[in-house]
Amino acid sequence: MRTEPILEIKGLRTVFRVRGREIAAVNGIDLVVHAGETVALVGESGSGKSVTSLSVMRLLARGIGAIDAGEMLFRGKDGNVRDLVSLDEEAMRRIRGNDIGMVFQEPMTSLNPVYSIGDQISESLRVHRGTGRSAALEAAVALLDKVGIPDARRRAGQYPHELSGGMRQRATIAMALACDPTLLIADEPTTALDVTIQAQILDLLQGLQRERGMGVLFVTHNLGVVAEIADRVAVMYAGRIVECGPVAEVFRNPRHPYTLGLLNSMPRLGAASAMKRAGEKLNAIPGMVPSLADMPAGCAFAPRCGFAIEACRQNIPALESVAAGHGSRCIRWQEIAR
Repeated sequence: MRTEPILEIKGLRTVFRVRGREIAAVNGIDLVVHAGETVALVGESGSGKSVTSLSVMRLLARGIGAIDAGEMLFRGKDGNVRDLVSLDEEAMRRIRGNDIGMVFQEPMTSLNPVYSIGDQISESLRVHRGTGRSAALEAAVALLDKVGIPDARRRAGQYPHELSGGMRQRATIAMALACDPTLLIADEPTTALDVTIQAQILDLLQGLQRERGMGVLFVTHNLGVVAEIADRVAVMYAGRIVECGPVAEVFRNPRHPYTLGLLNSMPRLGAASAMKRAGEKLNAIPGMVPSLADMPAGCAFAPRCGFAIEACRQNIPALESVAAGHGSRCIRWQEIAR
């Protein structure tokens, strides 16, 4: 039986003020994450995935980025529901790193180069739980050991540049989980890693989630990763969710041309060598993601879409239910099949 949501985003709109204009990077999205489930947010670069995660954490660049509309209802450890949009900065500081943890895309830039790994992991324990310095450092060592870093005590005294990429990412996971959050946001945490280390990190995250029962919002552009770890998927394009639903259902029965294009562009096992022999190329979605400062009229995907008709260029489609728990933002969804 599904639990009550720990995060429920309603109509979130995030804008950036650039040269006197307001540009919407996230434009009215709805998203729900339950305890113990992984929801993947997927799409090309520039679709609004990372801005969504930064909006939840309220880490937008001050004076440039702002949440313009919507609600983000979050159920914390105490069971109380708060709207993250309306909280002041002091209240958000009590939630960041405590109730909500975040693993950033590039650990070398998210870790502070002048503090040891142990000090950085133990900081959240000292700030949120009032743990003494010595006890917090011991807890940091235990966390490093938990995430699979060998010789954890020695590594805790080292600095980020002394660790490999995989170890740095494990350290950021340890930092995000230090206070046992109810929600973990992972923003493309395996992008800069080789495939072997990537698989280890994914296995680690899945194991920790099962053990702790936390909800995970996993931001990625890799559909292979989505198929492996996610329960539900939300496909983003140009700031809007264009398709959402259970992973197995969406992958088996995509009902938006963008989702179909993403799935068809994935190389299949054994197909690459056959295509090479035949002189064929991998499938690709034509064109580019539109500039948020110059969005086309109607459906943003229409200029790249082989299904587009004149009606697509006139109005922005609504997110329509196409099956139980499965929605598509396309007026021709009934004609789309993989």
